[in-house]
Amino acid sequence: MAKIHSKIYLTAKRNYPRLWSKERLLALVAAGSLFSWEYEEITGEPYAAEG
Repeated sequence: MAKIHSKIYLTAKRNYPRLWSKERLLALVAAGSLFSWEYEEITGEPYAAEG
């Protein structure tokens, strides 16, 4: 079954790392706008919730 991406995924993928930082992506995950697996796909690093 194919995963369905969030609405912000393509924008995040296009803008990271040139315009958007990892911190921006982490904030999007925390806000529920980007899925944690999308963060991992975009950055190539495992997602670890801070806090």
